[in-house]
Amino acid sequence: MKLFNTFSISLIVLTMSVASVSAQSGGTQSLETATVVSQQLEKIVSIPGDLTPYQSVNIHAKVTGFLESIPVDRGSWVKQGDVLAVLSAPELRAQRLEAEAKIQRIESQRAEAESKVAALQATLASSQSTYDRLKAASQTPGVVAGNDLEVAMRTLDVQRLNAEAQKSSVEALLKEKAVAEAAVGVVKEMQEYLRVTAPFEGVITERNVHPGSLVGPSGAVMLKIEQVSRLRLTVPVPEIYVGTITKGTKVSFRVSAFPNETFQGVIARPAYSLDMKTRSMSVELDVNNPRLRLAPGMFAEVQWPVSRQQSSLFVPTSAVVRTSERQFVVRVREGVAEWVDVRRGEVNGALIEIFGDLRLGDVVVRRGNDEIRPGTPLTSSVAKP
Repeated sequence: MKLFNTFSISLIVLTMSVASVSAQSGGTQSLETATVVSQQLEKIVSIPGDLTPYQSVNIHAKVTGFLESIPVDRGSWVKQGDVLAVLSAPELRAQRLEAEAKIQRIESQRAEAESKVAALQATLASSQSTYDRLKAASQTPGVVAGNDLEVAMRTLDVQRLNAEAQKSSVEALLKEKAVAEAAVGVVKEMQEYLRVTAPFEGVITERNVHPGSLVGPSGAVMLKIEQVSRLRLTVPVPEIYVGTITKGTKVSFRVSAFPNETFQGVIARPAYSLDMKTRSMSVELDVNNPRLRLAPGMFAEVQWPVSRQQSSLFVPTSAVVRTSERQFVVRVREGVAEWVDVRRGEVNGALIEIFGDLRLGDVVVRRGNDEIRPGTPLTSSVAKP
């Protein structure tokens, strides 16, 4: 990974001296030493990224039908709500006409049934009046024959049952009408899907059908629309830099199509989870693209800012010794060499960030090696420029 160094150095003091090492042969070996320094890490690392549309949708037909017209093609710019395609589905029109005719029949039957209910209720009222009069007269012996009152009562019961039956018929017709109206509503809604419209403002990037094609929900993608006036820049940030992700931070990047220009994006959506294979976190940046110079699919070289809130210790990269068992620097303390285990951090040119039992100002051998054993006497003197 390519590094661009823009360190803000709070303290850089590299003191070189010459240390005399007592050799077994009785001679001495001159070694350069360096002072441990403190810096606040601020640098830029180059990470590859990919530009993608801010929105991308495959357009399918909601209903099955024949493509009647398609006024757009690859490269067409559309606004939200613009007509992309018009379908023809004669069977839907037939279903709607049938359902509407059924509603008219039901309405006619309902009107007739309600008229019968009104007539039966009038007859029932008359019969009720006759029955009440006969019942009152029957209180006087000999005025009403015994079976007249019984006949009137049976007649009243029959008429009441007829009226209730007719009312039930009206209610059934009303329910049937509601079902038919719902069917008409469904067909109308399906017919609205015969006009396919753009879900958002963007550009048509694919067209796979032509007039006369049979399309439907399970058929091929008719069109693809993408929003490119605004893009997403996806950057796989390595685990070591995840701690530097801050939403709202502006990040610069370049593309090969315009090598001498720098573009900007804003950190918007970290994934907050690392890919187990790559040990990186996908981070999305929002990129405004009003001039449409950038395009989805472009490779971006992202100049990712890396910084730490606290200062760290640095030594020359050559001071760190790596063996199969450990990683250390050779510190010179009171004229004696000692090994101090360290953990490597970021590299800044000739310096490397280290973490371990070291302090600012400690002196280490500039070009460490495991031949300088712990306890080796060292005498230092300042090297001449």
